[in-house]
Amino acid sequence: MKFEQYHISPDIKERLAEMGFKRPTDIQFKAIPPILKGDDVLAIAQTGTGKTAAFAIPLLHLLSQSRYSPRKYQVRCLVMVPTRELAVQIAGVFSEIGANLDLNILGLFGGVEQELQIKRLAQGVDVLIATPGRMFDLIAQQKLDLSELKTLVLDEADHMLDLGFIRDIRDVMKHLPREHQTLFFSATINAEIKELAYSLVRNAIRIQISPQDPVSKNISHAVAYIEMDDKRFFLERMIKEFPDSKMLVFVRTKVRAERVMAAMQRVGIATLTMHGGKEQGDRLQVMDEFRNGAAKVLITTDVNARGIDIPNVDYVINYDLPEEPENYVHRVGRTGRGVQKGQAVSFCATEEKPILEEIQKYLGKPIEEMKIDKSEYRETISFSEDVPNDNWRLLLEQEKAEADKAKRKKKKK
Repeated sequence: MKFEQYHISPDIKERLAEMGFKRPTDIQFKAIPPILKGDDVLAIAQTGTGKTAAFAIPLLHLLSQSRYSPRKYQVRCLVMVPTRELAVQIAGVFSEIGANLDLNILGLFGGVEQELQIKRLAQGVDVLIATPGRMFDLIAQQKLDLSELKTLVLDEADHMLDLGFIRDIRDVMKHLPREHQTLFFSATINAEIKELAYSLVRNAIRIQISPQDPVSKNISHAVAYIEMDDKRFFLERMIKEFPDSKMLVFVRTKVRAERVMAAMQRVGIATLTMHGGKEQGDRLQVMDEFRNGAAKVLITTDVNARGIDIPNVDYVINYDLPEEPENYVHRVGRTGRGVQKGQAVSFCATEEKPILEEIQKYLGKPIEEMKIDKSEYRETISFSEDVPNDNWRLLLEQEKAEADKAKRKKKKK
């Protein structure tokens, strides 16, 4: 079935054609009809399968067909997301698909002054894409009115509920009209979160795509056993071996992100960092530079693990393994999106092996090991331009020479 065959606004069809969208993905094919009917939906699908468009397309159609215009501070459709970057991205998707429609679409998030956001809200908003913190602030200030809301969407629903927002979300729902539509979209969901989600909806239609494998088949996986203090040498080598590849490097903390960037700078490799400690303006600039290819390597915390659509990421590198197994799925989902191929490489230190076991258990299969013999391991470190001093390099070379000498002696015997 093609988009032109759907009973949706001609203006939306025209935009989809201009954007190169011809046929719906599996999640779009299954989600669009029930959303158009006004059903509640709980949808689970792999990252990179077009979940945002799966709810944006039908919601924009429904909004465009309604003659009701939102009044001061009123919102007709609310999309709640966990991060600022996701709010910006999803607002962009709604604006692109709805470019031919006369709708007011607003991304609402912290880190920026709220005055301009309040001015936009005062005009009435058709689609509000919001992070919880700023949204709850404005509700408390009575600058946000949800009494006429038609649809509530929780994107990255498992993360939203797991973050402890359930009490706040239930509080928000007290402000909603009794009759409204609720949609949950996520790449992963567990039994506890599923139960919470069902407590917030009425007779929801459940849609699950590829439940046996949470990760796209377009992604190949590998793990290399590298000690924590040596990871920077192997990242340096990988970047230098594939200088034209776009790489997204995940670390655990913002301090570690800055340290890894500094290590790369010492060996002449330009990188960017992204984490919650950056100002919002800097975060947007970093994402723009990485998206357009001005920078090839982005070192980031899990702030970029979920939902963010970055074109043409060749490698996702888990410099540090994620503490939660499902975050592995979200991280590696930044590559291999749509029909493109991608590679996920994980650096696993001795102390991280229990985490690796949990990840493999979650995936239901082992991750292929990248074999690194002792001599290759030593050479990777010794050839780095970040060796502390020449004496240390000399010791490594002497150790290698002695090992080679011992091997020759053994052969002679």
